[in-house]
Amino acid sequence: MPDKRRLLTVSPAGLVQRYRREPAVVQTLRATAAATLAYVAALWLSSEPAPLTAPLTALLVVQVTLYSTLTTSVRRVNSVVAGVLVASAFSLLVGLSWWSLGLIVLASLAIGYVVRVGEFVPEVAISAMLVLGVTRVADTAWDRVLETLIGATVGLLFNVLLPPVWVDSAEESIVGLSRRMRRLLLDMGEELERDTPASVPSAAARLYEARRLDNDIAEVDASLRQAEDSLRFNPRVREGLLNRVVLRTGLDTLEICAVVLRVLARTLTDLARERAGARLFPEEASRAIEELFARTGDALVSFAALVTSPVSERAQEAEGRLADGLAGAATARERVAGLLLDGVRGDPRHWQLAGALLAEADRILAELDPEHRSRRLLEELDRSAREQREKHPRLAAAGQWLRGGWRDSDRDRDRDRRGGRRGGGDRDGGRRGRPPGDPAGRP
Repeated sequence: MPDKRRLLTVSPAGLVQRYRREPAVVQTLRATAAATLAYVAALWLSSEPAPLTAPLTALLVVQVTLYSTLTTSVRRVNSVVAGVLVASAFSLLVGLSWWSLGLIVLASLAIGYVVRVGEFVPEVAISAMLVLGVTRVADTAWDRVLETLIGATVGLLFNVLLPPVWVDSAEESIVGLSRRMRRLLLDMGEELERDTPASVPSAAARLYEARRLDNDIAEVDASLRQAEDSLRFNPRVREGLLNRVVLRTGLDTLEICAVVLRVLARTLTDLARERAGARLFPEEASRAIEELFARTGDALVSFAALVTSPVSERAQEAEGRLADGLAGAATARERVAGLLLDGVRGDPRHWQLAGALLAEADRILAELDPEHRSRRLLEELDRSAREQREKHPRLAAAGQWLRGGWRDSDRDRDRDRRGGRRGGGDRDGGRRGRPPGDPAGRP
């Protein structure tokens, strides 16, 4: 009931703003509009009374991103053309019967794998059967190819003119992942600070939550892949490579921190088994560890805010918050190290677990360090540029040649300008009247 009241109080503009970033909602509306427009265009251009192939093609071609639409439309058209050619060849040799239908399906599927149409391999056989099943094979084949081209064109234009950008949803996923990691650290710290004996089931529950972060990372990775595809060939986006690398390296860092966090939860679970019926740490050390976990969680959220900040001013603010959070976490870490060292001197039985806790905290803080992030970002940018050069060597060579030609022309203009100033306007720098090949005019 409260949920219904809350929905009733939301304005229509608020609902639009809420759902316009949902890929499922946006994709449903886009596919519906593209299919309708493709059908209208096919009615005008095709001779078929019900050209359903056009809206079907548009429905399959219009994908979530422009990059996937480009690749999908090419494979879709290839599959239909291959099916039409197979049906045309069979119509000249045999008619439609049970054994010829089997041969058509076999040949169509084999050709579909040969021409590499991907997920549209069944479409080759479908096109061949639909074309062969009518009496006017030639006219139907042409109409089917035409309808396929209409649907693919409408779907392609739909994404070219209105290309979606899914960076916002990926950024929200990254920030949400960091907040879940922070919540887990806070829960672990609160359990340590309680004046109760160590509970193995409670520690095991935190370990289970840490393991479930792998599922969250997989979901964020899927959202990020969608965002990366939406940045490819998108005219609305500048510096798409930089945006992709920034988000990808940010997720990689959070994934490493999630792995370390799982190891940290395992360390606390093992320590709870060793100290069953007693506190894991003394009261003062527990409060210090809780502060360390809280500071580390705040640094995780600040790091995610830094990765997802599009404006330089907001990025500087996020970087400042991250630096403050890391400084506070480092101070808390030193205090925890001193208290744990005092405890180990009094009871050295579980010193390795205390050392593991400090090492895992150090690893998380090191991954969140801005200098480490900058180095990682530069390495990924260099790797991406190198892969592009290796993938398209001719294009890279042409670009390098053009840049070299521009640099040579700039140097020539500078040299001519300096020579003109020295020689009083003489284009060859005062060398007129000298024999060729003798810069000083000597015999």
